[in-house]
Amino acid sequence: MSSSTTLAQILERPDVWRGDALARAALPGVPTGFADLDRELPGGGWPRGGLTELLPRRHGVGELSLLLPALARLSRDELAWLVCIAPPYLLYAPALQAGGVDLSRLLVASAPGRDAAWACERSLAADGVGAIVAWLPEVQAAPLRRLQLAAEASQSLLFVFRPAACASQPSPAPLRLVLEGEGEHLVVHLLKRRGSAQPLPLPIAVQRPLYLRHALARPASALAAARSLPRTAVA
Repeated sequence: MSSSTTLAQILERPDVWRGDALARAALPGVPTGFADLDRELPGGGWPRGGLTELLPRRHGVGELSLLLPALARLSRDELAWLVCIAPPYLLYAPALQAGGVDLSRLLVASAPGRDAAWACERSLAADGVGAIVAWLPEVQAAPLRRLQLAAEASQSLLFVFRPAACASQPSPAPLRLVLEGEGEHLVVHLLKRRGSAQPLPLPIAVQRPLYLRHALARPASALAAARSLPRTAVA
């Protein structure tokens, strides 16, 4: 470091943040669709090139609906691929489509066990992938760390769902959210973020459910079969 480098110049760097202030992101975030949440996230939205860990108290509280505006934006405005890996239930296609997701840009992969983390790494290395949403309830620290490093080397959004019980465990994810249902709202607790880490509950009205098992609407087709990434997108 040059002796002429000032403290102010150091603090201007995107990879440096004060412990009592919200960090600045190297890349602009993808808006979440919820203004209150955007204000609390570095970059003003879901971070590109980083792992976001989502810890719902139970399935079907609206956890997937929290991601719906960003997924819709990526698939329709940026024409990016969306990859869902190892969802616990069939995804409810009509609700995803009603939320703005272009289903022709959605890939669903059933990858049990360790294959799920491998599929995440492959997806992060593929061209044209805007977001990966994965359910990894039993992932260990080492694979999670590899996913964080792979995410940093990409500009994709990486969302990993794990049980809320994992909140007490250390994690390399720079952003961790605990999610729980409260009436008609999903309450988002900011467990970890770059910058100020003061817990902050945010009640957010979300559409639910997006899993076929929890759907009470009329029967409709669901996205179940896995599709492969296009040849031009596979690393």
